[in-house]
Amino acid sequence: MSDSWRSETEEIHQRRRWAEEHGGPEAVAAHHAAGRSTIRERISTLVDEGSFQEISALTGQGRYDSGKVQRVQPAPYIMGLARIDGRDVALGGEDFTIRGGASWGSERRKGGQGGFIEDLAFNYRIPLVNLIDGAGGSVASIKRRGHAVFPGVHGFERSVELLGIVPVASAVMGVAAGGPAGRAVLSHFSVMVKGTSQIFAAGPPVVERSMGIKLSREELGGAKIAVDGGGTIDNVAESEQEALEMVRRFLSFMPQNVWELPPRHACDDPVERGDEELLGIVPKHRRTPYNMRRVIELIVDRGSAFELQPTFGKSVITSLARLDGRPVGVIANNPMIYGGAMDHKAARKQIHFTELCDTFHIPIVFLVDQPGFMVGPQAEMAGTLREGMRAVYVGAKATVPIVTVVIRKCYGMAGMAACDKAGLNFKVAWPSAEIGNLPVEGGVRAAFRREIESAEDPAARQVEIEDELRALASPFRMAEAFAVEDMIDPRETRAYLCRVLAAAESRLKTTLGPKFQSGVRP
Repeated sequence: MSDSWRSETEEIHQRRRWAEEHGGPEAVAAHHAAGRSTIRERISTLVDEGSFQEISALTGQGRYDSGKVQRVQPAPYIMGLARIDGRDVALGGEDFTIRGGASWGSERRKGGQGGFIEDLAFNYRIPLVNLIDGAGGSVASIKRRGHAVFPGVHGFERSVELLGIVPVASAVMGVAAGGPAGRAVLSHFSVMVKGTSQIFAAGPPVVERSMGIKLSREELGGAKIAVDGGGTIDNVAESEQEALEMVRRFLSFMPQNVWELPPRHACDDPVERGDEELLGIVPKHRRTPYNMRRVIELIVDRGSAFELQPTFGKSVITSLARLDGRPVGVIANNPMIYGGAMDHKAARKQIHFTELCDTFHIPIVFLVDQPGFMVGPQAEMAGTLREGMRAVYVGAKATVPIVTVVIRKCYGMAGMAACDKAGLNFKVAWPSAEIGNLPVEGGVRAAFRREIESAEDPAARQVEIEDELRALASPFRMAEAFAVEDMIDPRETRAYLCRVLAAAESRLKTTLGPKFQSGVRP
């Protein structure tokens, strides 16, 4: 074997060793002291052991003497191919130990807007994982270029395009501002770490300069603001390891791209399992709340529920889960918050989740206890009606199989958002179901006002009419008239849904490919 290129290949390995030193021992030590892992450590935790193939490790700024390289400062971005649960992904993230992970000023960035890693995910049709820990552009770039440029010189075009092609998951592992913050939002799933992650359009110095408000990073963009308050990020984790595990779990429900079905997992939970607890989980007193998350747990495959946005828009629960090993999206009203009524935040959450499921061919099961839209001046000021009707619109445009299970209340236009009106409109009811355009007690006073007011005892007459109409609105009467497709014993719910969705898989196979809505809107 000729060794004529031995010195050059040795230089390749030396440059790789420099890259693996990140920003140097002191910078790495400071990073660890802050309770944070390096980008390579994060990648190692996330992906299958030994599967990471780094791309462009040699990119950086070299220092030369007499034409010979003395040192290379790596670019503050690491990327490559890897496998998660045996499936290929493209992934990348900022290296905070080098210039705080600030964008690197090359013409074709390794990461960030329009970067190579996004092109790789797009062209190879594989999921993209962003491990975000850095800021975007800087005004210092004006001095370097000698002129200003329009915003988005590197653009988000590919980021937007990916939302209709492959799953995109982003973990905010530190500070995210500017472009990296934008990429975190342009995802199908996002998570941040409590206490060590913050995200904002612009950081505290900009806010103080422009608004005269002095805030810490945590006060401006910590989890309480970004997850609970604004819903900018979906989930919050207690540690970096938990955040990365959430990314793995999210991807386990997703296909590689929109031309494939989601993966079915082996299931040892009997399809016919019917928990006795379901028989009494809905209280006889119709205004008493109950634990809808427990209902979900008792129906889906044991341990499979993975809730998205659990602390935002809390009157609706959105959860990925499995039924007999098949991925399913569960949208359930939460009677413990506003009685399950839909406010503007819950509507936004339901819209995003519906689009996610529709894009990646995941059937939807609605577990309905919906008294209607939130009403009153605050709800109107928040645009609840507009957001709610967007939920109705998106639900009507969805192409995946949808099954509606009415647990208790299903009223008004918000109830319409839980039904597949433009499709098969497959609805089943528990014996506790109450269904109608308006709740009986709310509508009787308006519809029978004269009769009630002219009665000797108006209050007694109103109760009589309510009781009469409530009897006529019984789900048994609806089942007799085929006004609801079926009525089931609550204990049968799991077996019923498993059977229906197994048959619906044939439908899913005929709708593969990009959806007309071009994926999920951020």
